[in-house]
Amino acid sequence: MKIKQITLLGLMMAAICIGTMSIMIPMPATGGYVNIGDSVIFMTSILFGPAAGLIAGGIGSALADLLSGYAHWAPFTLVIKGLEGLVVGLLMKKGLSKGRMLTSTLVGACLMVTGYLFAGAFMEGSMLVALESVPGNIFQGVASMAIAVPVSIAISKTSYVRDNMLSRN
Repeated sequence: MKIKQITLLGLMMAAICIGTMSIMIPMPATGGYVNIGDSVIFMTSILFGPAAGLIAGGIGSALADLLSGYAHWAPFTLVIKGLEGLVVGLLMKKGLSKGRMLTSTLVGACLMVTGYLFAGAFMEGSMLVALESVPGNIFQGVASMAIAVPVSIAISKTSYVRDNMLSRN
C-alpha cells in the first residue's frame, strides 16, 4: 500500500468510528445501540474494496465500542463489522452498478443482523432475548443502505475516488 492509501484507510476507520458514535440509539434489550456507522462501512467497501472494508469496518466499529462504553461488544463488533465490510467489498469487485450496490449492502446488512443475533444470544445467554435486537438492527441496516448507496453513487463519479480506489482489492 502507498502512503496515500494508508492515510485514506485511516480516515475511513475514523469516519466509521465517528459515524457509529454520532448517533447512538440505545437498545436496552441487548445492551447495544443502533447507529449509522454501517453506512460508512458500506461506502468504504463499495469504493475501496474488500480489504479496506474488512480493516476499516472492523477496527473503526470496534474502536467506537471501546470509546463509548461498550467494550464488551468490541470483539464481536470487530469480527461482525469486519466480515460485513469484506463481504460487501467482495460482492462489489465486478463493478460499481446501482444494482450491485443494493445487493451487496443488503447481504452485508443481513450478515450484520445475523451476526449480532448470535453474539447477543451468547452475551445474554438467550436467543429469545437476542431476538429483541433484530428489528433495531434491521432498521440500522436499511437506513445505512439508504445513506450509503446514493452517496457511493455520487462519490464514485469523482475523479479523485476513481484514481484512489485502493485497487479495489
